[in-house]
Amino acid sequence: QVQLVESGGGLVQAGGSLRLSCAASGRTISSYAMGWFRQAPGKEHEFVAAIRWSGGSTYYSDSVKGRFTISKDNAMSTVYLQMNSLKPEDTAVYYCAARRWEYSASSSMYAYWGQGTQVTVSS
Repeated sequence: QVQLVESGGGLVQAGGSLRLSCAASGRTISSYAMGWFRQAPGKEHEFVAAIRWSGGSTYYSDSVKGRFTISKDNAMSTVYLQMNSLKPEDTAVYYCAARRWEYSASSSMYAYWGQGTQVTVSS
């Protein structure tokens, strides 16, 4: 079992930055790919970014590419999502998720999920 806890959300003005963290416990995440997803009110889970188990490869949705950066610290069992140039449409609850080895943009492929952290971007 892997337990995931997100933090770092909050209220920020458009153009600002936030860094989300996802701390894992229960097992080391060195063999897990990690993903970030988000869900806005009335919408389905949306893929944001993912990183391979080794941290050597990353994948982003077109909507955040060039603005967000995912990184993974296996020693600290923590995954980060650096979000820059935030827009009001980035407002959502952000979730981190874990699956063994390879990343995926499909939420159904992830076995473990955190509780989420709210990000609100004001215009």
